[in-house]
Amino acid sequence: MLTTVFALCFIGWVIWGNLSLEVTRYTITSDRIPQDFDNFRIVQISDLHNAQFGTDNSRLLEKIRKQKPDIIVITGDFVDFYKTNISVSVSFARQAVQIAPVYYIPGNHESGIDYKTLYSELESVGVTLLLDEGVKMERGQSYIHLLGLVDDSFRKKQTVKEALLSLMANDDSYSVVLSHQPKHFDEYVACQADLVLTGHIHGGQFRLPFVGGLYAPGQGIFPKYDAGLFVEGQTNMIISRGVGPSRFPFRLNNRPEIVVVTLKKG
Repeated sequence: MLTTVFALCFIGWVIWGNLSLEVTRYTITSDRIPQDFDNFRIVQISDLHNAQFGTDNSRLLEKIRKQKPDIIVITGDFVDFYKTNISVSVSFARQAVQIAPVYYIPGNHESGIDYKTLYSELESVGVTLLLDEGVKMERGQSYIHLLGLVDDSFRKKQTVKEALLSLMANDDSYSVVLSHQPKHFDEYVACQADLVLTGHIHGGQFRLPFVGGLYAPGQGIFPKYDAGLFVEGQTNMIISRGVGPSRFPFRLNNRPEIVVVTLKKG
């Protein structure tokens, strides 16, 4: 009897942990942040993988709306290679741009689908694609740089470091880098990027108390970079645990995550 009750409670907890969205907030303070960008708020969505929370992602969008973001960034794996449904992603994007400007970079899953159609449809609903490109975010008399890197699976010639240095050339403004892969942390540090927003790892899929993620692609068992904030020098890297599952259908001790980053003049 006790075993049955425990099993039912465990199953209920796992289901709740896969359907219940968590908001994780970070405050990044730097004297390099212009005063005009004090309290600038970024919402990051990573690794959606065609997941839906509520009808047409209504619960996810409402959670984002409540954060009152200045911009929304999507850091790859917006679709899923194994169960591709571009319409889910485009519908989400169409509604998200009504909340705040949306910026997007591709992940590894996009490289296995008809990504040109995805890109075209995202642009048609007002999303800005950053494919090894950067834009100036302007406020008052100041600006910061928002830089987007394509995933390794799209990269043919330039290394991540070369691409990032090219985007940052001759401009010492505060930089926010969107990159799907956290494993390049040393390269972000070498380029003196200020803030890097990444995903890909799904928090290790299974998270063990006091230990962290169990496994990450490209890093193996007990990965060094699984989730949360990593700091070295002036570089802050935030790894989102992501929103949706991929081939493995559920997470354990690892709720779907919306990341909210507030910039503070330090």
